[in-house]
Amino acid sequence: MKDFSALLDRLAYTPSRNDKLRLMADYFASAPDPDRGYALAALTDGLFSRVPFRRIFAEMLEARVDPVLFKLSRDYVGDTAETISLLWPAQEEGQDPPRLADVVERVRNANATEIPQLLTGWLDRLDATGRWALLKLLTGALRVGVSARLAKTALAQWSGKPLSEIEEVWHGLTPPYLPLFAWLTDQAPRPDTSGSAVFRPLMLSHAIEDRELAAITPGDFVAEWKWDGIRVQATHQKGEKRLFSRTGDDISGAFPDVVEALPEGVVLDGELLVLRGGDVAPFNDLQQRLNRKAVTAAMLKSHPAHIRLYDLLFEGGEDLRPLPFMERRARLEAWHAKHTPARTDISEIVGFDTVAELEAVWTGARETGIEGLMLKRRMSPYLAGRPKGHWYKWKRAPLMIDAVLMYAQRGSGKRSSYYSDYTFGAWREGETGAPELVPVGKSYFGFTDEELKQLDSFVRSNTVDSFGPVRQVAPKLVFEVAFDSVHRSTRHKSGVAMRFPRIHRIRWDKPAAEADTLQAVQALIAD
Repeated sequence: MKDFSALLDRLAYTPSRNDKLRLMADYFASAPDPDRGYALAALTDGLFSRVPFRRIFAEMLEARVDPVLFKLSRDYVGDTAETISLLWPAQEEGQDPPRLADVVERVRNANATEIPQLLTGWLDRLDATGRWALLKLLTGALRVGVSARLAKTALAQWSGKPLSEIEEVWHGLTPPYLPLFAWLTDQAPRPDTSGSAVFRPLMLSHAIEDRELAAITPGDFVAEWKWDGIRVQATHQKGEKRLFSRTGDDISGAFPDVVEALPEGVVLDGELLVLRGGDVAPFNDLQQRLNRKAVTAAMLKSHPAHIRLYDLLFEGGEDLRPLPFMERRARLEAWHAKHTPARTDISEIVGFDTVAELEAVWTGARETGIEGLMLKRRMSPYLAGRPKGHWYKWKRAPLMIDAVLMYAQRGSGKRSSYYSDYTFGAWREGETGAPELVPVGKSYFGFTDEELKQLDSFVRSNTVDSFGPVRQVAPKLVFEVAFDSVHRSTRHKSGVAMRFPRIHRIRWDKPAAEADTLQAVQALIAD
C-alpha cells in the first residue's frame, strides 16, 4: 500500500497531464505483480462496488470519533476519506503496512461481518496518507484526475505498445491483468481476444475551424447529422452481446432492448437515442436510462432505446476498418437491408454541393432539434483515436442565458477547500407577485483558477444561509451560462433541465435584476 498511496497522493496534487502520465508509468515499471494490476483496476474501473463501505465506515468511526466532530470536520474538509484518515486515532509507529494485493484479495474473499475487523487492522497500520489511499481504493472514488484512457495511455508510453492495441485487448481481461503486463513487458505474446465481444477503440472527430471549413472539397466529404444522444459500439460475437459507451464502459444492462436485437458476427458504431414514433426524444429522456445496472419493464416501454447506425466495423469475422468510409457505408446498408434488426436504422447522408449550401443546412440544425453536422472524408479508414483531417464535427452554436448564482458547494479533490460547484437560477413571478429565483442549472467548470479564487471569496462574503455543505448566496452575481439545449423536466422545481451547462463568462458588471427569466429559458425548448 505504501507505493500505491504515494502514487495517489502525487496524482491528486499534480495538475499536469504529462506529469500524471510519468507518475503512472514509473509506478507500473517498478511495482510488482499483482499489485500494479490491482492499481490499474482501481485507476480505471474501481474494485469494490458491491460492498456498503460508507455504512461500514460510519459504524467503525462511531466508537473512535465524536460524531459531531466528524460532521463538522467533513463539512470543512469536503472529502469523507480525507476526513476519516485525519481523524483516525494514530497508532504506534513501526508497523508494516499491508500489501495492495493482500488488501484487494482479502476484501474480495471476506464476508460482510469480517470486513470491519480487516479495515480496522489496516487503518491502524497505516499513516494518514495510507489511510486516505485505502479508503479511496475501497470506495472506488479516487478523484485524482485520472481517467481510464489516461491510465491506458500511461501503459502505452511506458511499454511502447500502441494504445489502440491495449484498448482492443482490455475488455477481454480482468484484474490483476497478468497476461496484459506479461505482454507489455515482452514476456508473453499479445493476449488473443479476436472474435470476442470486446470494445474496439472508436474513431473520433475534431471540432472544425473556419479555415478548415473553407478548405472543404465537397467531392471529398460527406455530411451526416450529429444526433443528440450518446455514441455507442454494439457487438455480437461468439454468442456474446454487448453495448459499450464511447469510453468502453459496458452499458448492456441498461439497454437490453437494443442488445437483444443484434445479429451474430457484427460490430457496429452508432448513436444511442430514445425514439418515439420515429422522432428523437430529448437527451434528458435518454439520461433516465443511463447509469443503471438494470432497467424496469415500465422504463423499457416509456423510454424505448434505439441505435442510429453510422458504421460497420466487423462483419462475419471480417475486419472492415481498413476499408474507405464509403465502402464501409455500402456494406452497412447491405447488411442492414439483409437483417433489418429491430430498434436500429441508418443515419442519413446529407447531400451538399458547396460549402455555402452546407452552411445553410447547419444554420437550420437548431430549428430541427439536431445537434449539428458531421463531416467525414469519403476515403477515410476507421482509425482509433482522433486522427487529423478525417472526421470533423460542426456543432450548432450554444444557447446562452444570464443566470443568477443561488447556491455553492465545495468541490472534491484539489478543489475541496473551494466553493466551486455553483447552482444558478432565473427569475419568475412568485406567489405574492414579487420576482423570485428558481434554479435552472448547475455547473462546476468554465472558469480559470484565478476566477475560482474570486468566486470562492464572493461566496464566503455573501453567504446568507447554509444547508449542510451547501451555502445559499445573496442574489448579486450573474453568470453568462452556455448550454447545448434545454428540455422540460418533472424532476426539477423549475420544470426545465439543461444539457451540458457551463459558465461562459462571469458578469461582475451586470445587476442581478437584469438576468433572464424562466419564461425566456422555456422559450428555448425545442418542442
